Parts: sequence; C-alpha cells; structure tokens
Amino acid sequence: MELSGLAGHEPLTVADAERWASVLAPVVEREGEPAILFIKRAEHLGSHPGQMAFPGGGHEPFDPDLLDTARREAFEEIGLDQSEPSIVGQLDDTTTTSGYAIRPFVAQVPDRAYEPDEREVAEIATLPVADLIDPTNYESERRERPEVGDVRIHYFHVGDYTVWGATGRMLVQLLELTTDWRAPESVDRVVPAEAEFPV
Repeated sequence: MELSGLAGHEPLTVADAERWASVLAPVVEREGEPAILFIKRAEHLGSHPGQMAFPGGGHEPFDPDLLDTARREAFEEIGLDQSEPSIVGQLDDTTTTSGYAIRPFVAQVPDRAYEPDEREVAEIATLPVADLIDPTNYESERRERPEVGDVRIHYFHVGDYTVWGATGRMLVQLLELTTDWRAPESVDRVVPAEAEFPV
C-alpha cells in the first residue's frame, strides 16, 4: 500500500449538500503489513445499524471544518486522540441514500487498542489490506434504479465482516489509489432495486 498515491489526487467535491458528514479512514501498520480500521455500527442505531463504516459522523455548527468533524467523531467513537491521526489525503465526496454528503479523509494512526463508544459502536475491526484486495473476497452488483440511474454496490468480505454501501465505495477508491488492485469492470450480477442485500 503506497499512501503517496493520494498526494496527487484532486478530490471531487459536492457543492450543495443539505447535510454534511465526514469520516476518517484510519490506516495502521500491523506486524509490518498495512491494515485499515473500521467500526461496526451498533444495532440499535436508526441509520445503517450493524454496518461496517469508517469512524465519523455529522458536521456540527461548532466544528471549524469537516476535518475537525472527522477528528472529533473519531475521538468520540473509538478514542482516537485528535493529535494522533496524520492526514495523508482526501477521497472524493460521496452521497448517501440518507441525504448526506460525506467527505472522507485518509490518515495514518497508531496501531494500538482503541475503545469503542458502546452508544454508537458495537465493535472495532482492523482488516488487512492484503485480505481486502484478495479477489476471492470481493463481489459487486448493479441495482436497477430507474429514478436515479443504475447503482453499483461493492462488497468486501473479510472473515465475519462485510464492508459495503457508502463505505464500500470509499474503500474502492482508497484501494485503487494506493494499491495495484482495481475493481473489475464487470459486475457479478444485476438485480432489481427491491432485491434483498446479500449481507
């Protein structure tokens, strides 16, 4: 994983979002190999319960900017001190079905024990990059949504965890910018919008 690949990336930004959020994609080095830290959202949350995500959350009026939002939320959710992340780049803004525009920041963070905030986080998972780019752990589908156009959904299966949704889209770009992995041009299946999700 070459994080220097992020240096020349000019992120695409959303100009007119109704609601903003930001996340931190934390990269650690574990036993000499890169890994990415994710949270598993608590099951009782009203939005995206049980899903894998990067630490982060909604922008508040008292946050100076979206990077401060990501730092604050990472501290609240996993106990990452705001002085610990070393920001190495920014990914494209992404929008969600819940009406948010999310700004993702990529950071190197210490490989240490982190403490999940049980009100929001069920678990913290550190997934090796080598497993995330393993072709046997990846699949994708295209959902036919006439009102907004077809949508491609990416799934990364590592052990008991599946990264998908908005986080999956961000992860695709992060891996394509920093590794030799590329999402296959063709999808594994095409499904109607109302089809059940395979997770």
